[in-house]
Amino acid sequence: MITPRIHGTLVTDALAYHLPPELVARYPAGERDQSRLLVLDRQRGTWQHQAFGDLPNWLGPGDALVVNRTRVRQARTFGRRSSGGRIELLWLHPEGSGWKAMAKPAGRLRRGERLALDAGLCVTVTKPADHGLLQVEVPEDVNMEEWLELHGHVPLPPYLGREDEPLDRERYQTVFAREAGAVAAPTAGLHFTPRTFEALRARGVTTAELLLHVGPGTFRPIMTDRLSDHRVDPEWYRIPEPTWSLASTARSHGHRVVAVGTTVARALESAALPEAPALEGWTDLFISPPFAFRKVNTLLTNFHLPRSSLLALVAAFAGLDLVLAAYRAAVEEKYRFYSYGDAMLIL
Repeated sequence: MITPRIHGTLVTDALAYHLPPELVARYPAGERDQSRLLVLDRQRGTWQHQAFGDLPNWLGPGDALVVNRTRVRQARTFGRRSSGGRIELLWLHPEGSGWKAMAKPAGRLRRGERLALDAGLCVTVTKPADHGLLQVEVPEDVNMEEWLELHGHVPLPPYLGREDEPLDRERYQTVFAREAGAVAAPTAGLHFTPRTFEALRARGVTTAELLLHVGPGTFRPIMTDRLSDHRVDPEWYRIPEPTWSLASTARSHGHRVVAVGTTVARALESAALPEAPALEGWTDLFISPPFAFRKVNTLLTNFHLPRSSLLALVAAFAGLDLVLAAYRAAVEEKYRFYSYGDAMLIL
């Protein structure tokens, strides 16, 4: 297969593949660890069909498995503009004395305009929308984090084609979620249960945590013709020193450093960049082919949307042709795709 390129640069259409709509997992599996697991061997160019419960069998003593402890904020709210028109806000993060939010529809919002949210809260636009993003002022006596936890909706990805339901409050959250700040789940972590970690410990695998608050840019489709022209929105990450030391030791001794999800891979590789190494900060690192991974050598991830930065990262890790071949095999075997879908372990 010849990978499409423009003057030596990978084109975005190279990340396209056909997915029958019925393979999009609109709801989670009955139990978290009942998902399937496609195990992809990069060196051999082969794959095996397994169950997620088999994951510990592929790891062993000295391996380090790193998860993202971010917690999904109930960030989706609805309300009305002063004109009476409906508006949807996705609350991203505090900024200055207010909040950064994403509005839909975003056009013609004015500075000073008041927005009446359905649950009875009125907020004020202090900076109108710029590419859908705006600054919002919240009343001083309102703790917005607590308010969203009570009144906000789970920000399910639009490709699920449904509104959030009570089950999503638990299932669109990992069992190790601790710090609220994400507007999307680190979906590779959704498969884990306490018995998964017990089995990993029994195999001699050490688990560690880091933090990357997943933002909307992670799931924004790539609209440029060339991958090299795409930019991702910055996301906040923090890597505790013990986690970094564990990953470094495992890597230097020839063991596996397993990134549970593309968010963990981005955080670890951002901290490993030679030009700006830091264990905490904002990262806009866009990983696409070719990319030299300095920290991660094993990746656990879900099946991602075509033409997405997430699929670009997986292609950089395992090779585009091999990844697309494995995706075609997953389609043939009727794997479940996207956030609530099955998983892939890339060795």
